[in-house]
Amino acid sequence: MSTDNIILEMHGITKTFPGVKALQDVTLSVTRGQVHAICGENGAGKSTLVRVLSGVYPHGTYEGDILFEDEPCEFKNIRDSEHRGIVIIHQELALSPFLSIAENIFLGNERASHGVIDWNATNSEAARLLARVGLAESPDTKIKDIGVGKQQLVEIAKALSKRVKLLILDEPTAALNDEDSAHLLDLMRSLKGQGITSILITHKLNEIAAIADRTTVIRDGKTIETLDMRGAEKITEERLIRGMVGRPLDNRFPERQPNIGAEVLRIEDWTVYHPINQGRKVVDGASLSVRKGEVIGLAGLMGAGRTELAMSVFGRTYGANASGQVFKDGEEIQTRSVREAIRHGIAYATEDRKRYGLNLIEDIKRNITSAALGKLSSRGVVDREEEVLVAERYRRELDIKTPSVEALVGKLSGGNQQKVVLSKWIFAAPDVLILDEPTRGIDVGAKFEIYTIVNALADAGKAVILISSELPELLGMCDRIYTLNQGRVTGQLAREEATQESLMLLMTKEKEGTSR
Repeated sequence: MSTDNIILEMHGITKTFPGVKALQDVTLSVTRGQVHAICGENGAGKSTLVRVLSGVYPHGTYEGDILFEDEPCEFKNIRDSEHRGIVIIHQELALSPFLSIAENIFLGNERASHGVIDWNATNSEAARLLARVGLAESPDTKIKDIGVGKQQLVEIAKALSKRVKLLILDEPTAALNDEDSAHLLDLMRSLKGQGITSILITHKLNEIAAIADRTTVIRDGKTIETLDMRGAEKITEERLIRGMVGRPLDNRFPERQPNIGAEVLRIEDWTVYHPINQGRKVVDGASLSVRKGEVIGLAGLMGAGRTELAMSVFGRTYGANASGQVFKDGEEIQTRSVREAIRHGIAYATEDRKRYGLNLIEDIKRNITSAALGKLSSRGVVDREEEVLVAERYRRELDIKTPSVEALVGKLSGGNQQKVVLSKWIFAAPDVLILDEPTRGIDVGAKFEIYTIVNALADAGKAVILISSELPELLGMCDRIYTLNQGRVTGQLAREEATQESLMLLMTKEKEGTSR
């Protein structure tokens, strides 16, 4: 490979945090005009590497050298790297919720003349960028009024508003469903055609196979290998997994023999309106049921109403004017607050674990016990010793990789954070556990561990509702799958008759399908 065609070189990158060597002598070479993927398990060092590159970790806080367009770089901050044309979209979205989409896109890069913002230019250019990423929202829509998937597209539009030469995307499709993920990959191909180089960090190996020209595998903070994805040797997902985890992963989904019992939860004619635009239904007459020991799935494209349905049932935490009926063990119940929902044995693990599922500045033990502190309390006083024992039990049983339950949960990898979320709700001892995108942003090895936990819950007689944007995950884990479109249940399929094609057909269907 000609060095004239190399846009980025990183040599001997070593980054150490107190007690942890996150990167050790990592080397990376990226070819101009290509899509270069970086893959590895959670905690392998992928995000740390691109934070070094982008100036989040400034020069002097790491060892090694960075050359961009053959020039040594010593970035002190993100502005330095963006000035050179390196733009990063982080896994944790950095948008201001109370500003509009247009304001977020041009924040710090305002369209202004003589210190006065040109709002016509701002909104018109924002609309053009939104069209480019396929987001049909008004530029003056507030960020807080759109979902996490749409927020990701705003981040990409924001990156495209800058004169980008190297675009770094850290898990860009983690919040997107299959259709929107495919749109983003098409967008990356379009950018590649315009000469923009991309670095893609993703756990979705099918995306790497579909779009990457070369892939660097990182394991335990070290470069393992760089593979030519378009070479004579066909690089399979199994080949990538072997490099990531150091061993073959023969089966993506653990085996389970369902032992399904009586109906635990039934939702009938559930309707919810948008919290702001209260004339718009987001859930429209939805009905479903789940039985003891059963895992049911909720499938749908973005905006289908899956999360809105779950959150509105769980203590009316989303929406306005909710109506319909909820039955638990055959008797109608009310779930008008989170406390009431938990009291009736319903738990909800949110899709956005960092914002709503965890207190990132609190330790692991307090996060685990937070949903059921009453079980550890006497007259309002928490038994601290018992709290540690409970947290230690879940650390062992769910294999949470941490030296101590006193560690801050914000320091854990995504997979281990998700195990803490699951521990919290398992400790609360619910009868129904709603899991919203439980493996989002998690590598294949950690996914298998999460799947094993879900199966164990079902085997213990829990009723599990699994919301996922990954159809293979639903097909591999669920006994039945409900499909939603525009807030309506459009059908349901048993595991043995469900395929990606049959699910997609129902997910795009306008009217309710026949119950099976």
